[in-house]
Amino acid sequence: MKKVLMIAYQFPPMGGAGVQRTAKFAKYLPLFDWEPIVFTRQEVKNHIQDPSLLEDVSKDLKIIRTKPYDMREWPGIFGLGGKWISRKLIYPDGERVWQFLNREVAKEVVAREKIDVIYTTSYPYSDHLLGLYLKKEFLHIPWVVDFRDEWTNNPYILDMNYSKIRMKKEKEMEKAVVENCDFFITNTPIMLQNFQKDYSVLTNKNSVVISNGYDEDDFNGLEREVPHNEKMIITYTGAMYGRRKPDSFFQALHELIKEEKIEEEKIEVRLIGEYVKKSMDEKIEKYGLGKVVKILPYMKHRDSIEKLLESDVLLLIIGAGRGAETFYTGKVFEYINTGRPILALAPEAGVAAALLKETQTGYVADSQDVPGIKQNIHILYEKWDEKKEMVHPNWEEIQQYERKMLTKRLAQVLDAALKDS
Repeated sequence: MKKVLMIAYQFPPMGGAGVQRTAKFAKYLPLFDWEPIVFTRQEVKNHIQDPSLLEDVSKDLKIIRTKPYDMREWPGIFGLGGKWISRKLIYPDGERVWQFLNREVAKEVVAREKIDVIYTTSYPYSDHLLGLYLKKEFLHIPWVVDFRDEWTNNPYILDMNYSKIRMKKEKEMEKAVVENCDFFITNTPIMLQNFQKDYSVLTNKNSVVISNGYDEDDFNGLEREVPHNEKMIITYTGAMYGRRKPDSFFQALHELIKEEKIEEEKIEVRLIGEYVKKSMDEKIEKYGLGKVVKILPYMKHRDSIEKLLESDVLLLIIGAGRGAETFYTGKVFEYINTGRPILALAPEAGVAAALLKETQTGYVADSQDVPGIKQNIHILYEKWDEKKEMVHPNWEEIQQYERKMLTKRLAQVLDAALKDS
C-alpha cells in the first residue's frame, strides 16, 4: 500500500467542520490503496473538542502528535498576550512556530516511513510552509496542497486590514507554495478560478476542485423521515464570527412576528455551537426574540446531525462582502443530505447558492437583503403550517458529495502526482 503523509495541524480530537475534511479522507483512503499517516499537534483542551471524530478513523491509523508551541495556550493573562503576538506579529499565523520547530521531526518521519506523497491542508497556512520545507528536502517526493479556504484573497483576512508589508510577505509565501507543489486542490470552483487567475502555473492538468461533503455513515441509524413539529424548528449549527452574523435573520423574523405573519408561539430557532454569550444575548434581546431563540452548546458531530434531522428548516449564514461568493461552508453538505429545506443567507451568485439550486434543497437571499429573507421565511412557514412539502431534493446530485466518493477523487490525485514524479 502506498503511503501519504497528511500534514494537518487541525485534527481530531479537535472539533469543527474543517477538521472533518482531513479525518474523512484519512478514514477512506485505505479503500483506494493509500495508507495515510497523519502529522499533527498534541491534544489540548483549549480548542473545541470532539473526541467522537477519532472513533471514525481506523484504530490502526498512525497519528504523529508533536508539541504545538502555541502561545495562545499560555496560562491565564499570558494567553492574551500570546494571542496578540500570534495574530499581529507572526506570519502567516500563530502555527508558524509549530511548523518551524517541528521541521526536523517531519523530515525524520518522511525518511523513516518511506513516504510516497506529501499532502498538506490549510487552515493553518503554516501546514503548507512545512510542506514547502519538506519538498525542498525531498525533491523526488510529490507534494499535494489542499486549500479549504483561500489565503491572501480570503475575505476574513481581507477584513483584518493587515499592513501592506504583511500582505506582501504572505503573498510571497503563497506564491512559493503554489509554484513548488506538484498538485493543487481547492474546495470550490470559484476559489480555483481565483488562484488560476493569480498564478499561471496552475492549469487544469495540475489543479482540481474537491469539495467538502457528508459521510453517509454519520446518518446510519438516525430517523430520516421529515418531521412536522408542533413549532417550526429552524436550526443553525456551527460558529458565528466576522461577517457571519444572525442580525439580518433576526430582524426579518422580528418583523414577520410584529406584522403577525408568523405566530411567535409557533416558531423556535436553535443555535448550536459556541458563541459569545453576552453578545448573542444582546442581539436576541434587541430583536425581541427571547421566547423564540434557544442556544444549545457545541455537541458531538453525530448528535448535531440528529438535531438537524429533528428540524423543519436549516439555517445557513454566509457573510456578505468581497470573496463571500467563494464559500460553501462545511456544514452545507450535511444540510443537503438531511432532505430538510435550507434557508440560506448567502450571495445569490456564489457557490453555496449554486449548490442549493443544483440539489433543489434551499431558498436563498443575500445576507443583507432583509425583505428577501422575510419572504423566504414566510414561504417556508406557510408551507410548514399547511403541511406541504417545502423542497424536492435531487438525490442523484446530492450523492456526488458523499465523502467516500470525494476521497476516491483525492486518491486519483495522489496516484497522478506519484505517476508524474
